[in-house]
Amino acid sequence: SRPWLLFTDCQCAEDASKAYEELFAQLDTNRDGKVDVSELKAGLTAMGFKIGKGVAQKIVSSGDQDKDDKLDFSEFSKYLKEHEKKLQLTFKSLDKNNDGRIDFMEIKQSLADLGVEVTKEDAKKILKSIDVDGTMTVDWNEWREHFLFNPATNLQEIIRYWKHSTVLDIGDSLTIPDEFTEDEKTTGLWWKQLAAGAMAGAVSRTGTAPLDRMKVFMQVHASKSNQISLVGGFKQMLKEGGVTSLWRGNGVNVLKIAPETAIKFMAYEQYKKLLSTEPGKIKTHERFMAGSLAGATAQTAIYPMEVMKTRLTLRKTGQYSGMFDCAKKILKNEGVKAFYKGYVPNILGIIPYAGIDLAVYESLKNFWLSRYAKDTANPGVLVLLGCGTISSTCGQLASYPLALIRTRMQAQASVEGSEQLPMSRMVKKILEKEGFFGLYRGILPNFMKVIPAVSISYVVYEYMRSGLGIQK
Repeated sequence: SRPWLLFTDCQCAEDASKAYEELFAQLDTNRDGKVDVSELKAGLTAMGFKIGKGVAQKIVSSGDQDKDDKLDFSEFSKYLKEHEKKLQLTFKSLDKNNDGRIDFMEIKQSLADLGVEVTKEDAKKILKSIDVDGTMTVDWNEWREHFLFNPATNLQEIIRYWKHSTVLDIGDSLTIPDEFTEDEKTTGLWWKQLAAGAMAGAVSRTGTAPLDRMKVFMQVHASKSNQISLVGGFKQMLKEGGVTSLWRGNGVNVLKIAPETAIKFMAYEQYKKLLSTEPGKIKTHERFMAGSLAGATAQTAIYPMEVMKTRLTLRKTGQYSGMFDCAKKILKNEGVKAFYKGYVPNILGIIPYAGIDLAVYESLKNFWLSRYAKDTANPGVLVLLGCGTISSTCGQLASYPLALIRTRMQAQASVEGSEQLPMSRMVKKILEKEGFFGLYRGILPNFMKVIPAVSISYVVYEYMRSGLGIQK
């Protein structure tokens, strides 16, 4: 009972609208000349359409012009016509050899153009979910059948699920920036997403700041002769400066999110243009290079803030009255050079971090797609957050020693008495005195803050998205 199928081959307008009329009549169960959300849902389900959560509402909202939350016949057929046009464009862009059919290699290629590498098996899976007659190719009718009442107009939805979400702010901003589709760039969605992400980062960093301060303390002060335990460390901080002292250094840490996000995003777009061998397409390794370079550019620009963050985090009560005071004192006592202390290990740390993060994420993603992607390409929040968390944790493990060296170098004040060590000598000294684990001081509070940070940033991001009107 899907009347419009009879008319797909015959493209004459009267027949199409006749098909729409029959369909409309079938859906309009209370015969008031309008189809509302519940009628649409019930009708489509009865006709055997698999429709996801909120889909009927989405169709009604996007077709509804007079804002009565129902579709009359003209709105209904207009929605279908426009939707069909979009579907046709997507179909044409996927059908690379113009034979009127899409095969799995074409799907694989299209996903690769959008920056997502999938295996042949995954491409076949995506195809199977659309393919009705079992030919392992999809023709226009099947395509249209599958997507006509499915606002996921394009494969970009699948990609959007699996875009390595940079929403997860675990305090280390070494991840590769978000990919935005052309569509998102032109509609201005991208800045809203960046803003939502920045807000999420600010809240999650503030929420986990005490653990972050503890980490920095351990990185700089903990040693075999000076054991610092979590509880003991917090007690000491509370004694020295009261509860608010647990948030020292958080202000700069939050402030640097906005410039860093913006610079990284702009730089990333430029590097992608420079590095891609064919315009508009970008391979995984090019994306990795562009991302790392963008990270390095952003870090270079805001690095003085990183030094100030470390100094402010470690400050004793009354040492600096605030950010500007801190900057003034560093300039006066140590000169401009001090603002780039620890710069080398910091930049070096980007490579193992981003590389391992990306590699682990891709393997987890492909593992999930090959094992569990039966009915849907949407893995659900938990899987995505899980994959993101595991991959960034692995990245952190690899680059942690470099982060520790960086923090120590930032903390070395050029005062008489503390020796200024270059990077290599410092590593040697730590290894001699502390052994290998000396390079992993403070890793416990670091990993303790991962799960709360990820959860907070995800929740805030979702709230911000609905607040800014970025629909799913």
